[in-house]
Amino acid sequence: MTLNDALLRQAQSCAALDSPFMARVLPILAKVWPVGSALDKAVAAFEGDISPNGHSLPLRLAAGLHALVLTGQDMELAAVYPPNAVSDDRLGAALTSALAVHAAFLIDWIASAPQTNEVRRSAVLIAGTHALVQRTGVAQVHLSELGASAGLNLMFDQYALVAGDTRLGPEHAALSLDPDWTGPAPVNAPFEVTDRCGVDLNPLDPHNAEDALRLRAYLWADQAHRVALTDAAIALNSATVDRGDAVDWLEQRLTGAPRGQMHLIYHTVAWQYFPPERQALGKALIEAAGARATLDDPVAWLRMEADGATPGASVTARLWPGDHALTFGRADFHGRWVDWSPDPD
Repeated sequence: MTLNDALLRQAQSCAALDSPFMARVLPILAKVWPVGSALDKAVAAFEGDISPNGHSLPLRLAAGLHALVLTGQDMELAAVYPPNAVSDDRLGAALTSALAVHAAFLIDWIASAPQTNEVRRSAVLIAGTHALVQRTGVAQVHLSELGASAGLNLMFDQYALVAGDTRLGPEHAALSLDPDWTGPAPVNAPFEVTDRCGVDLNPLDPHNAEDALRLRAYLWADQAHRVALTDAAIALNSATVDRGDAVDWLEQRLTGAPRGQMHLIYHTVAWQYFPPERQALGKALIEAAGARATLDDPVAWLRMEADGATPGASVTARLWPGDHALTFGRADFHGRWVDWSPDPD
């Protein structure tokens, strides 16, 4: 896939995810792209799929440009970003200038994988964990997140979920998630997180200014509500995210899991970035841990991932002992809506 094709595909996704500005910027970026430049060569050096299903080069480039705006490094570009309304010609001119003037910055920026850490995905983590606790009767939960980025979704038990007339979470939650919810209300099975830890190849410290910039840059400039939720999650965050390969880390994490608790392993839109051989090994490790699970020490694998179907991502789980395959429904990739359709008990 060419960069042009990848930019246009990402623009379609942005339009579907309620970002008209991004849906407009990316096709213009394709038109003004500096073919033959050092930046172009840096993009061409990526091997494999550069589309949103692979390296996500369009998102990396867009976030780099947004970072220039957020840091005030390019005031010409900032003048054409929301809340300003300008013509396509002016937007194209500002993008052309930014690609030339800040090529070195952008080359460095795109070297790292996307770090979205979308907080609204915690809606399905909240609902899914309540459902798993109800099924197992084990209310103490040991959390292990794969591809945790800055760990904002490791704190999901501290967030509130409003689903119709049902509210789950602490009375004075740091933030409240209210997706467009269809289907039955989530069950209410209170639980306590006894330990939380995640892993990422490039973990971010949300309390570090440069890392917080990366988190905010991957939010789209015309979606201020996402910024507000992220800022609230950053202020609360106290989770630990280790640096390393997720599967190697998980092998150690599974070995040290405590007794008398449910070990909840989970990931949201991360699994697709693992190489196939690491996926296979990770799956085998979790299944082996599941085979050792007991009614007092259950193991759960909760996933919100693309599955080739539409709309959105599937929300599923596997639960041991017994290796129960559970379907919870589907959710928007950014957590705007949840279609909750859990398997009957």
